[in-house]
Amino acid sequence: MKTQVVVIGGGPAGLLLARLLMQNGIATVLLERRSRAHVLSRIRAGVLEWGSVETLRRAGVGTRMDGEGEIHHGVALGHTNHQFRIDFAERAGRAVMVYGQTEITKDLYTAHDAAGSTIIDNAEDVTLHDVTGRPRVTWHKDGRSHEIEADFVAGCDGFHGVSRQTIPADARTEYERVFPFGWLGILSETPPVSHELIYSNHARGFALASMRNPHLSRYYVQVPADDTVEGWSDERFWDELRRRLPHDAAEAIVTGPSIEKSIALLRSFVCEPMRWGNLFLAGDAAHIVPPTGAKGLNLAIGDVALLAELMSAHFAGDTAALATYSDRALERVWAAIRFSVSLTGLLHRFPGQSAFEQRLQEAELAQIERSDSAQTTFARNYTGLLT
Repeated sequence: MKTQVVVIGGGPAGLLLARLLMQNGIATVLLERRSRAHVLSRIRAGVLEWGSVETLRRAGVGTRMDGEGEIHHGVALGHTNHQFRIDFAERAGRAVMVYGQTEITKDLYTAHDAAGSTIIDNAEDVTLHDVTGRPRVTWHKDGRSHEIEADFVAGCDGFHGVSRQTIPADARTEYERVFPFGWLGILSETPPVSHELIYSNHARGFALASMRNPHLSRYYVQVPADDTVEGWSDERFWDELRRRLPHDAAEAIVTGPSIEKSIALLRSFVCEPMRWGNLFLAGDAAHIVPPTGAKGLNLAIGDVALLAELMSAHFAGDTAALATYSDRALERVWAAIRFSVSLTGLLHRFPGQSAFEQRLQEAELAQIERSDSAQTTFARNYTGLLT
């Protein structure tokens, strides 16, 4: 069995890359170790930079997004029990789209099914061979062994996947920062408290008011890294969220039973390089960002859009194109890491943080509130600095 590109990982990054390659006539086989039902059960955020919106449209999977997604022209930052708005249109000349990652994955699967793409799920023991020469990928399914040869392998299989681990340890440099807290998030079938996101700094900890659609709300509060979901009843969560949000938002919240509740730990991670021979990393296989800046999905989309462009150029005769991938991708990755880590530090309460340090955070937010240039910088970073 042979193909031009084997894509490892059936999440949005792998599905989108395979879709973009196939649009350019490049033969692709996608391997996913879990079932489609499992992939579609993952609940993930979905704040899309406008460059990501346009990429999905180019991939032919933008129709439902445009019909159901929520365009946001700004965002609110809260501190000392009040909030102020940053206008994206005024400050950056573009907006963002709120559309759940699960919905993007559904749209991509639908497009692949219609095109007759080769997607192999429940592929166990996926192993990469000879990636610095003529790559081969082996796996097991239904009690049988399988092998495929390819020109290139794209590792879109996440932080715990096999792709990054295939690069020898002495050939990669990994950078990591683990934060001493997480986000406890709930999903509830209630109208959102605001039509735009509210990020709130509070002495008790960070809070975020978000949404999936006009009838589905997503809220978060900062919790210690060792906290558990079992310790948080719905009543306790709503009480804590009200304490941390600005007063006007807290008074307007419509509460209801949670339909999903989970804790996500925060960290930053980058692997360099993002290419090893004929293996290319994209998305969470190469980098993780704290969710504060809404960059994780957007970085994955940016990676695969660039990789599809360069692979298409390669197969059209430009054999030097792919040599630029890692450096170009990492430029955007580090810009997003800087913004996300900076915003995380500004909005969260750290263990042992003093009243002095809390007041410094509030003073920094007040400076952003008063400064046109600071708001412009924030808006350009949030909506996509390098898109």
